[in-house]
Amino acid sequence: MKQHKILIIGTIASSLYTFRKDLILALVEKGHQIYALTTDSDPIELAKISDLGVIVSHYEFSRGGLNPLADLANTYALYKKIKEIQPDIVFSYFAKPVIFGTIAAKLAKVPKIYAMIEGLGYSFTEQPKGISTKAKIIQNIQVMLFKVALPLADKVIFLNPDDPKDLLNQFNIKVKQKDILGGIGIHLNDYPYCPRQLSNITTFLFIGRLLKEKGINEFVGAAKIVKQKFPATHFVVLGSLDKDNPGSLSEDLLNQLVSTQIIEYPGQVTHIVDWIANSDVFVLPSYREGVPRSTQEAMAVGRAIITTDVPGCRETVIDGQNGFLVPKWNPQVLSEKMIFFIEHPEHIKKMGDESYRIAQEKFDSNKVNAKLLKILEVD
Repeated sequence: MKQHKILIIGTIASSLYTFRKDLILALVEKGHQIYALTTDSDPIELAKISDLGVIVSHYEFSRGGLNPLADLANTYALYKKIKEIQPDIVFSYFAKPVIFGTIAAKLAKVPKIYAMIEGLGYSFTEQPKGISTKAKIIQNIQVMLFKVALPLADKVIFLNPDDPKDLLNQFNIKVKQKDILGGIGIHLNDYPYCPRQLSNITTFLFIGRLLKEKGINEFVGAAKIVKQKFPATHFVVLGSLDKDNPGSLSEDLLNQLVSTQIIEYPGQVTHIVDWIANSDVFVLPSYREGVPRSTQEAMAVGRAIITTDVPGCRETVIDGQNGFLVPKWNPQVLSEKMIFFIEHPEHIKKMGDESYRIAQEKFDSNKVNAKLLKILEVD
């Protein structure tokens, strides 16, 4: 098998290490020479990446900004870095690295260019009151840039089958080839199966940033309904407030929910797997995802799932087998499924075991990365 010089273009270094570690190790094991570019230069995170056998450095990019002159200058600088490395393959992921990394790689005449879109993000996510004017503007700009960049890639990789329909088909973007990966997967050894023992008190767990798009409002709304009938039920929320995001739960409301014992909020925690193991049912009422990692983690531990019937989330649940799919924006139906588990606790383990089986089959990072290596033609 031919060894390749492969350049991975991502965002922050901690994300590259957390979500690409297994892929990098698989590539290194096959003898490929791996380079990586990150948007920050955190020495601790860069050292962890280097220890994987990667030559890593920093590149300038605004993750969220929409300054065309700055983006143009940064794309040119990225082109020069790519030209200096002279990779055989460039693999980029997340929206801005995909757009500008693909353009820069094409300018640098890289032989093979792959782009992975892990989710369409906020600007493509439907809201109860409709997409805001700002989100619509951002969406239009992104679509315009995708129309320039994606046709330049040899393959465009998506995590779920809805995203290419909502991006490529809806906006008539032509690409050379597309593939569906089906989730980036998790290291199953990090999330060992832990069957839940039946208890008189049912615990529902939410993990995610406390944003409306993640479904925190629906989770809280359902909790209030359930507690009227089953006041002892536990509702645990793990995740950070994003005070600069208009869709974030306010600190005052969070404190009120805790003081009135609607939810339990331990703040920032370590060893997420222990919190999953101490829960009965994992709940993610998100409005849209790529394929949610938190749900995959809960499935690996062996937890029943309640999530929304929306792109990405629906890839994790076979309705009625390992949990339930519920309509988005609907705390009433969500509460009804929660009450089902309270009234039929035997289904907690039964559906949890099915989640575990599906996680082994679909979300084992070894299997996912073997599939990705085939897509990248370096297996």
